Amino acid sequence: MSPAAQTIPAWVDGQLQPVEKLSVHLRGLRHQAISVFVMRGRQVLIQRRALGKYHTPGLWANTVCTHPHWGESHADCAARRLREELGITGLPLTHAGTVEYRADVGGGLIEHEVVQVYTAEAPADLRLAPDPDEVMDTAWRDLDRLAEDTRTDPRRFTPWLRLYLAEHAETIFGAAAPAG
Repeated sequence: MSPAAQTIPAWVDGQLQPVEKLSVHLRGLRHQAISVFVMRGRQVLIQRRALGKYHTPGLWANTVCTHPHWGESHADCAARRLREELGITGLPLTHAGTVEYRADVGGGLIEHEVVQVYTAEAPADLRLAPDPDEVMDTAWRDLDRLAEDTRTDPRRFTPWLRLYLAEHAETIFGAAAPAG
């Protein structure tokens, strides 16, 4: 099954239902999502989305951003996608909170997400094994510098990463949130 054909939890007529992912984004339905920020002190691991992704290819995003399968727990989804996208296993995840946003991601697609956000602290020797179908590059970026870069050169970053840093940094990072 192609990633776009997977069913994800979305609200239809006020009820959470399994809906095909591409349909969710074409219709702009409010749906469940997961985001993970792997940190090393004040540095955050970001990924550049593979060029084959069906939306926002080639843009920089947070460590992992995804949708749970129908019936999958949020924490299990976060751990699964860390492993599948970046080869990361065994990091304890901390639930940082819930954020909601709506953003046009191009190509007639809308992300209207209710996101369970997780953070994890990485050891200095964390090994990455990115899946090239998902991730074309990774980088460790200082959180303050990343926030500044999303403001000064927004075209390089996914809409959700820009929104997280501009509007939800305190929820995600607490006292470590970037200034400004």
